[in-house]
Amino acid sequence: MSSAPRTRFPHWVYGAGAEPDARFSLANERTFLAWIRTSLALLASGVALEALAVPVEPWARSAAALVLVALGALAPVQAWVGWARAERALRLARPLPPPVLAGPLGLGLLVTGVLLLVGLLAA
Repeated sequence: MSSAPRTRFPHWVYGAGAEPDARFSLANERTFLAWIRTSLALLASGVALEALAVPVEPWARSAAALVLVALGALAPVQAWVGWARAERALRLARPLPPPVLAGPLGLGLLVTGVLLLVGLLAA
């Protein structure tokens, strides 16, 4: 049974420390999946913003859609990095690390909101 951790990917996560309580690993996996759902919502929002006839200046609508699609592409990176860092911390009995890309994602949403507000007011 000791060879099982060697077959799990990524080894730099599963090869460290001791196996944590399964409930914590499953909660970490649910957080990963929440980031993936967030990514899908951001991508869909960006596509919908550009595809639908929204009463916003075209330049602002396109810029906001581009930001949303870029954020949707960035969220899976947060999902993977966040999952791996949290799983490794659990295995090493260390404090959980903060999300790496939450700040840039939040800033991107702020920029999107400002773009849409300016585009609405200018229309």
